[in-house]
Amino acid sequence: LFAKNQGGVFVLRIEDTDIKRNVEEAFGAILSAMEWLGLNWDEGPYYQSERMELYRGAIQRLLEEGKAYPCYCLPEELEERRREALERGEKPMYDRRCRELSDKERARLEREGRKPALRFKVPLEGKTVFKDIIRGRIEFLNEEIEDFVIMRRDGIPTYNLACVVDDHHMQITHIIRGEDHISNTPKQILLYKALGYPIPQFAHLPMILGPDKSRLSKRHGATSVNSYKEQGFLPEAMLNFLALLGWSPGGNREIISREEMIKEFSLERVKKHPAIFNIDKLIWINSHYMKTYSPARLARLAVPFLVREGLIDENYPISILEQIIPLVQERAKTLGEIGRWTDYFFLEKINYDEQAVEEWLRDSEHRRLLSLAEEALSQCEPFTKEKVEEVLRGLAEKEGV
Repeated sequence: LFAKNQGGVFVLRIEDTDIKRNVEEAFGAILSAMEWLGLNWDEGPYYQSERMELYRGAIQRLLEEGKAYPCYCLPEELEERRREALERGEKPMYDRRCRELSDKERARLEREGRKPALRFKVPLEGKTVFKDIIRGRIEFLNEEIEDFVIMRRDGIPTYNLACVVDDHHMQITHIIRGEDHISNTPKQILLYKALGYPIPQFAHLPMILGPDKSRLSKRHGATSVNSYKEQGFLPEAMLNFLALLGWSPGGNREIISREEMIKEFSLERVKKHPAIFNIDKLIWINSHYMKTYSPARLARLAVPFLVREGLIDENYPISILEQIIPLVQERAKTLGEIGRWTDYFFLEKINYDEQAVEEWLRDSEHRRLLSLAEEALSQCEPFTKEKVEEVLRGLAEKEGV
């Protein structure tokens, strides 16, 4: 929204340098979700895993300029020191013991077969300060920032290093992300400075919490956009709902189109405090958009859901569905609910509350009225919505009910 509002370029970058977490299916889901929501990118997708030489060139430069160094500490040694720091009540932090190793000491460690990671030399004095567009001035004492890893022992550049190099080469001017990335920002600023890159502007968005105000997770229900798509939510409704999580267009509006979002979006109207994921609000917004769709469009979208429920097959006449949809368009809140309200159109035998039927039909007058209605409908020609309503209203008036 910000890129489009500013007349800028929306670049899609897949940050897949973390091999352990890199799952091809996950990235496919991200791309399909963005396409479904109508979040069309102008450039990309660029995969960081395909740009390794670019990152290694920047790392080599930092090494040559004395701004980075090899660290030979083993993972189990680092974990032991971390545990000891916690036991002392201290913040776990790398102790920089490999920062000033002599060439002789490094040679000895390499003879032992230790393969080094590469760490950035954080200045030991001063502060790293930046102005967040949403949160204002934020500062970190450099002495509290550890010498962070820029290349792992397996030779793979880390997230912080890769992002900084890409930001420069892609001419990124604004970085907008979740507030959980605030701790990465001083590290990245130090890298921009060390490499002589211009520093982008930062804006850290509020986190999304569940109704119980804990971090949104699977225990709160679906957490991926595609999960909501599969439940029958509409893309316009989902985008509308997500845009209002932490941002307000003003005027207490709850329904806003994509075009209006782009026109009115500003980071200055983004709230600092966390946003609550209210599923009831999403359902309400979705029900609004359900009513605005044409019966023809809604019928086509409903087909996969009705097929999944075993109510129809894929060859069911769409023209019949188009006549059924208006009957439930006011009631069904999602595409997934349409089958619940229309199953009697497709099933030979329907389920009903036998106790309730027995209770109502025990009355002879009720049985008489139903028999009259059955007879009237059997003679109804043409059998259209308007004619059926005319016949039943006429019967009701005649019988005084």
